[in-house]
Amino acid sequence: MTTQPKYIVLLGPPASGKGTQAARLKEILDLPHIASGDLFRENLKNETELGKKAKVYMDRGDLVPDDVTIAMVMERLSRPDCANGALLDGFPRTIAQAEALDQALAGQGNKISLALYIAVPDEVLVERVSGRRLCRLCGESYHVRFNPPKQPGVCDNDGGELYQRDDDKPETVRKRLQVYWEQTSPLIETYRDQGVLVEVDGDQAIDDVTADLRAVVAGD
Repeated sequence: MTTQPKYIVLLGPPASGKGTQAARLKEILDLPHIASGDLFRENLKNETELGKKAKVYMDRGDLVPDDVTIAMVMERLSRPDCANGALLDGFPRTIAQAEALDQALAGQGNKISLALYIAVPDEVLVERVSGRRLCRLCGESYHVRFNPPKQPGVCDNDGGELYQRDDDKPETVRKRLQVYWEQTSPLIETYRDQGVLVEVDGDQAIDDVTADLRAVVAGD
C-alpha cells in the first residue's frame, strides 16, 4: 500500500519563529522544508523560465502573479525528495493561493494534511523584533531583553556600535503585522474549516513550541 504524501503548511506572523520551527520539523519529519523566499531566489539565480517570468514583475515592483508562484511550488514538489510530502513555509499567503494549491494537489490525488499555526500576540512580536540590535562591524545579533550585550549599545566581540535596523522599528513591525493579518490570517479560518488546522502557543520557550508541534505531527 502506497503511503499518502504529507503536505504540511506552517502559518504564523512575522517573528513567530516559523523558520526556527520549520528547521526542527524538517528533521523530525524527514521532509524537505520549502520556503517561498528560497524558491524565488533559486529560480532567479538559475534563470529558469519561471524565474525569468517572476523577474519581469519584480523589476517593475509588481507582485508576482499567483500562477507563476504556484508553478514554482508545484515544480519543487515534483522533485524526488518530495515523494513523501513537504513542509511549506511562507506559502500559501492568500486565500487565492491556498485554493490554487488545493486544486493543483487534488489534480495529483493529494491534499494538505496539516496546517500548523504558531500563534503569538502582536505586542510580543513587536517586542521580539524591535528589541533586536546588530553590530555595525561584524553583524552579530543581540536582543535588548533576551540576548543583551555585556555593555549596552556595544558589541561583545569587537566593541562595534549596535544599531536598530529601520525595518525592526516598532512602527514598521506593526505595519508588517497589519499586512499579515489582512492578507494571510484568513487562511487560518480556511484551514480550520477544512479540519486540518492545529494552533500552537508560540509565546513560550522555543523548545516547548517544538515539543507541542512534535506532539501534533506524531498524532496526525
